[in-house]
Amino acid sequence: MPAPAAPAAFDLGAMLVPVLPWWELLLRGVIVYVFLLALIRLTGRRQTGLLTPFDFILLLILSNTVQNAMNGGDNSLGGGLFLAGTLIAINWAMLVLSRHSRLVHWALVGRPVFLVRDGLVQEKVMHRERITHHELMAALRTAGLANIEQAKDVILETNGSISVIHRSPA
Repeated sequence: MPAPAAPAAFDLGAMLVPVLPWWELLLRGVIVYVFLLALIRLTGRRQTGLLTPFDFILLLILSNTVQNAMNGGDNSLGGGLFLAGTLIAINWAMLVLSRHSRLVHWALVGRPVFLVRDGLVQEKVMHRERITHHELMAALRTAGLANIEQAKDVILETNGSISVIHRSPA
C-alpha cells in the first residue's frame, strides 16, 4: 500500500501571481464590462431601477456566468484582485466621462421621459419603456393620487423610479 502523499507546501507566489498576463485580464474585464453595460442599458431603465426577485436571481446567475469569461480560468488571488481593480477603475472612468460629456452621459444613463404629459398618457413611450398601466397606477397611488386626471406629468427617471407632478388645484 503506497504511503499517503505529503501535503503540498504553502506557496504564496502561486497564490498571488496570476496565471494569465495582466493585459489579457484587463482586456477580458473591459469586454465583459462593456457587454454587460450595453445589455443592461438595452433592457430599459425600469428593469434596473427596481429589482424584483426574478431580477435579483438573474443578476446573481449573470455574475457567476461571466466570471469565467473574465478570469479565463485564472483563479489566483492576484488575478481576482487585478480584475476587481480593473472593474472599479472602469466604473470610475465611466463616471468621470459621464460628468464631462453630455453624449457619454446620455449613452450611459439616458434622459428622463414623460409617461404622462399634461394629463395625457404617452402610450408609445410606456410601450418602449416596458411600463404597464398597473405600474403607472401604482406610482400614482404612491404619490397620493387616485387617477391619471389628478396628475399633470408622470416622469420615468433615469434611475428607474417614477416621479409624479400633481395638477395644481383650479
